[in-house]
Amino acid sequence: MALSPFLLWFLCGVVFLVLELFVPGFILIFFTAGAWVAAIATLFIDITLTGQILIFIIASLVSLFTLRKYSLKTFKGKTRDNIDDDYTVSKIGKTAVVTKSISPHVPGEIKVLGSYWRAIAETEIAEGQSVLIVSQESEDGLTFKVKPL
Repeated sequence: MALSPFLLWFLCGVVFLVLELFVPGFILIFFTAGAWVAAIATLFIDITLTGQILIFIIASLVSLFTLRKYSLKTFKGKTRDNIDDDYTVSKIGKTAVVTKSISPHVPGEIKVLGSYWRAIAETEIAEGQSVLIVSQESEDGLTFKVKPL
């Protein structure tokens, strides 16, 4: 028993859709659309295999080039890197409380805006003292340089 061209193209689209879930890049979804356009075309029109493949290629490429940029803007969203950078930079100039003592060569810990952070200082600062956050000292944004108030 031979499968109809409609069913073959529909299943081909389903395969592309499933593969899209496992492959990065947001590309295969447009081949899903092309396969389903070819399936619909074979449902209503008797088309040769060459014509079906041509419809699949044209529909896939048209949807890829017209919808991908818009779809990426819609589904991508914002990255957390920008949010984290703004969040750590906003702590500079704020007052914090030392929760673990800080020595010139041993980092301690501070609490600022409800969060705990590593801290370094040029002088000895005891636990419980208030400090001023002077700068961000590490590239990962987790260590701040402080000075006593």
